[in-house]
Amino acid sequence: MNATLIAMVLLAVLVVVVIFKTAVIVPQKSEYIIERLGKYNKTLGAGFHVLFPFLDRVAYKYSLKEEVLDIPSQTCITKDNVTVEVDGLIYLQIMDSKLAAYGINDYRLASSQLAQTTLRSCIGKIDLDKTFEERETINGQVVASIDEAAQAWGVKVLRYEVKDIIPPESVKKAMEAQMTAEREKRAAIAKSEGERQSTINRAEGERQDAILRSEGEKEKLINEAEGRAKEILAVAQATAEGLKAIAEQLQMKGGQEAANLRVAEHYIAEFGKLAKASNTLVIPSNVSDLAGMVITSMTALQKVKTDIN
Repeated sequence: MNATLIAMVLLAVLVVVVIFKTAVIVPQKSEYIIERLGKYNKTLGAGFHVLFPFLDRVAYKYSLKEEVLDIPSQTCITKDNVTVEVDGLIYLQIMDSKLAAYGINDYRLASSQLAQTTLRSCIGKIDLDKTFEERETINGQVVASIDEAAQAWGVKVLRYEVKDIIPPESVKKAMEAQMTAEREKRAAIAKSEGERQSTINRAEGERQDAILRSEGEKEKLINEAEGRAKEILAVAQATAEGLKAIAEQLQMKGGQEAANLRVAEHYIAEFGKLAKASNTLVIPSNVSDLAGMVITSMTALQKVKTDIN
């Protein structure tokens, strides 16, 4: 009875061991490479699988997820013989587990070494100044070079990114001095442009001011001239109207006698003013001949009337 129990226990243990050895659960996005007696047998995808006891074994386990490898910093020499330290990141993904297992010993190490070699070659073809500008070009060249070789490994190179490009301290200082000089140059140019624009604006303002002042003076002179012209015209018209009215009055009955009287009054008044205004008085020889004076004045009036008619 005891022997039977012991045998059953041993059998149960053996079954457990066999199940443990032969039952395989493959996680999602993973593949296992199965070898039978040391030779490739099959590739297991995600799920539950049972192997042949003691003959099959899991030789390799691969994740089909995207992987990122840190490429160590390395020394590169640019086309203009400047030494720089460059590091980067490479992104890989296994597309064929069988090729990854048997195509190369270590695809990660191979990808890293090839990335470093390709990067040194790319940096050696360009000058230092362009290494910072042409990162995309460098990344593309590294990806193309590694991806071509990685096809035999069952690996797809998704992308490569340069992380840092570190030049020597002497070059850093020179670049900083150059950037400082460039910033000062741009500041000086901006200042001079500002002063130039300010001068132009002031000149333009003075020009506009002078034009406006001259336009104002012109309008003022035109208005004054027009005013004087209108004044002269009004005086002339008034004088003409007055002369016309005098001529008409002279033709009326009693107009001639009234004109004689008016002329005599003006003659006496003006002669009296002349006597008051000066200490020396020149008396006409015919001062007593007031009638002759009136006749002379009326003759002049008669001539004006004749001319008007």
